Amino acid sequence: MTKILMVFTSAKETKTGKPAGYYLPEAAHPYYAFVQAGFHVDFASPTGPYPPVSEKSVKDFRDDESVKFLQDPDVSNKFSNCEALSDVNPKDYDAVFYVGGHGPVIDLSKDPKNAELASTFWKDGKLVSAVCHGPAALVQAKSPNGKSIFEGKKFTGFSNAEEKAQGLPVEDIGFLLEDKIKELGGKFECAEPWAPCVVVDGKLYTGQNPASAKPLAERIVKDLKK
Repeated sequence: MTKILMVFTSAKETKTGKPAGYYLPEAAHPYYAFVQAGFHVDFASPTGPYPPVSEKSVKDFRDDESVKFLQDPDVSNKFSNCEALSDVNPKDYDAVFYVGGHGPVIDLSKDPKNAELASTFWKDGKLVSAVCHGPAALVQAKSPNGKSIFEGKKFTGFSNAEEKAQGLPVEDIGFLLEDKIKELGGKFECAEPWAPCVVVDGKLYTGQNPASAKPLAERIVKDLKK
C-alpha cells in the first residue's frame, strides 16, 4: 500500500502574535484525495499531536470536505496520534506532503529535524510535495550535493501578488515565499492570484494556493499509481 506522510505546522501564532496554524482546505482536500485512492496517510508535526488549525480558514471554507475533515473520527484519531518529526522514519513512506498555512514559514522553515526529514525524502528519490506556504518547509532541504533542492527547479507557492492582496505584513512571518525560494535558485511559476496552479519538476510537486490543493493531490495520486 502506498503511504503518504502529511506534515503540519505546530505554530499557533505569527511572529507578531497573530493566529497562524495549518490552512484547513490544504489539509482536507488532499487528505480525502489520498484516502479515496486507497493510500495510507499518517500525520506529523514538529511537536506531535493536535497541530493548530487556522481559525480564519475554518470560517472561510465551508465546503463538504473541509467540514467533514473537522468532524471525521478517523482524522481526529490521526491528529491524536500525530507523530513528532523526530520520531518519523522517512523510509516508511512513499511521499511527503506539506500542508500550508502561515505556520510552516514560522516553524518548519527553521526546524532542523524537518530539514533532515525533507532532505532524506529527496535523497531517497521519493516524491516531495507542498502547497501554498508549505514549500517554506523545504527551504533548508538539501540535495546530496549540499545545494538546495530548489536549485534549478520549477516550483510554485503563495505568490507575492497574493501576499500583497491578503495584506499580511512580511514582518508577521519572516519572509516572502516567492522571494526566498528564488534566492535558493528556484524558478517560480504561478497563475493569477487565487487561481489553481500545480507545478511538477522531477520529484518536486508544488501547488500555489488553497485552490491548488486538490489538483496537486490528484496529480500526486495519478503519478504514484503509474
